[in-house]
Amino acid sequence: MRLLRALLASCLLFVALAGCAPATGCGDPGDSVACTRVLFIGNSYTYVNDLPSTFARLAGSAGRPVEVSSVANGGETLSQHAAASDSLDAIASRRWTYVVLQEQSETPATWPGRTSMYPAVRSLAGVIESAGATPMLFMTWAHRDGLPTAGLADYGAMQQPIDDAYLAIARELSVPVAPVGYAWSQVRRDHPEIGLWADDGSHPSGAGTYLAACVFYASIFRASPAGLTFYGDVGADQARLLQDEAGSRVLDPQAKWGLR
Repeated sequence: MRLLRALLASCLLFVALAGCAPATGCGDPGDSVACTRVLFIGNSYTYVNDLPSTFARLAGSAGRPVEVSSVANGGETLSQHAAASDSLDAIASRRWTYVVLQEQSETPATWPGRTSMYPAVRSLAGVIESAGATPMLFMTWAHRDGLPTAGLADYGAMQQPIDDAYLAIARELSVPVAPVGYAWSQVRRDHPEIGLWADDGSHPSGAGTYLAACVFYASIFRASPAGLTFYGDVGADQARLLQDEAGSRVLDPQAKWGLR
């Protein structure tokens, strides 16, 4: 993890559809095409399957130039990010369009967890806005089998408080939410044949990461990803289904997510 942190800090993962380089059309003052720059701050839910790059490649298939970067280490909380120089330096390093905040997966599910999450979100949102960017909260998904050690016996019992936690602090601060966890719950209900979790029941499968990327596309661009030609690590039919689900779940009630 120390090596990963050093790599992220030195490279800042400026991704052009993949790799460590500026995206086409981004960063060139003479280019008339607008560039969307997104910094992801989180942990393994962000870096497993490389969500930032998946989002960038999806946007690229729509002809939207994107630069992405991330600061993400296993199990890292937003409280740790709020006190970490590499996270704060990354926010200050670029004129980001959005800075995405992803809390550790279990933290929003309990009241004790929220007592650390909310001050961290407030602090980071202030830093982000002072840097001229828009904070966006990454509503995560629950564990496949819930969190029984915290009295959350199954998936549904864990997902609802996660949703509530993100929405409450988003409304307080008037910042938008990328409702990945909500879209995840709808796909799980309507298409149980799609495996969104990896074998550990916590981290995303390729399909889970692709769904998350589609939700970010819809949330950031206020447009459905339906019809885009980048399918990630999933088959074309499944990718199209996830595109449709993400578009409808984000855009139909977009005011609910603060997407104005």
